[in-house]
Amino acid sequence: MIDAAARRDLERALPGQVEFDAPMSRHTSLRVGGPADVLATPADRAALATLLEICRRHALPTLPLGAGFNTLVVDAGVDGVVVKLKRFRALEQRGEDCVYAESGVTHASLTRFCTEGGLSGLEFGAGIPGCVGGWVAMNAGIGTREVKDVVREIEILSPGKDACEVVPRSALDFGYRALRNLAPGALVVSASFDVTPAEPEAVKAEVDRLLALRAGTQPLSVPSCGSVWKNPEGDHAGRLIEAAGLKDCREGGARVSPVHANFIATETGATAADVQRLMERTRAVVEEQSGVRLEAEVKIVGRGVAPALRGARS
Repeated sequence: MIDAAARRDLERALPGQVEFDAPMSRHTSLRVGGPADVLATPADRAALATLLEICRRHALPTLPLGAGFNTLVVDAGVDGVVVKLKRFRALEQRGEDCVYAESGVTHASLTRFCTEGGLSGLEFGAGIPGCVGGWVAMNAGIGTREVKDVVREIEILSPGKDACEVVPRSALDFGYRALRNLAPGALVVSASFDVTPAEPEAVKAEVDRLLALRAGTQPLSVPSCGSVWKNPEGDHAGRLIEAAGLKDCREGGARVSPVHANFIATETGATAADVQRLMERTRAVVEEQSGVRLEAEVKIVGRGVAPALRGARS
């Protein structure tokens, strides 16, 4: 819980930028989850630096949250401060071969910017949900291409620092759906990506192809968090789940998607506990039938999270 002194400091330093006891069901794509002690939406970099300093001084944990995909907040809620950089939306071309985007830029905005500008290289991101900050932190991608293949450098802001640090690609340790060497408390503020000039029509054609592929194979019209499980080496989580007879199975208001078995969709009235029970059931049955223990891709966060279900940051 936030004590009176911390609450006072946050309210004074960040007027209109903090909300207390904020229900995370309004801020995650699964539409479930309990309240965060504080939800902060800093207006600019100075406000973000102030926020991180207050959190450091009061020993408040921070949790970055973009568009709320790939995240399951438990029903008990979140201790400390959830930080949303949705106001960080600068997006520009720098030279003929680089796009600069702040963390709050959505995948749709970035895709549209590159399509209209005839900039190739980021088409693989078409339809991958979320924002640039989450893309970088999760090394988002598809089978053939990931953020690590196109990022040039990132800016991070760490507690106790007044200014961002620029970190080149060579110093970033990316793994499967993870940026492994992001220091605790540090936030990704922006990223610069390598692009190549191209005909806008060619960029649009590839974007349209990928969007059509997603629309035909993923449940885009219902609340979900994206892929729930990491693909085991040499296999696909969705195939294993379907082979185990779990497609379309339910726990309360949570359901393994009948469209793609590596997606869990939620219905009105669903809880985070429903999703967790369905994950536990899925993992147990798949392991029993195939010998493969699935590893969570979705990050389960909040009070009292069982370590066995946390998404590994590897």
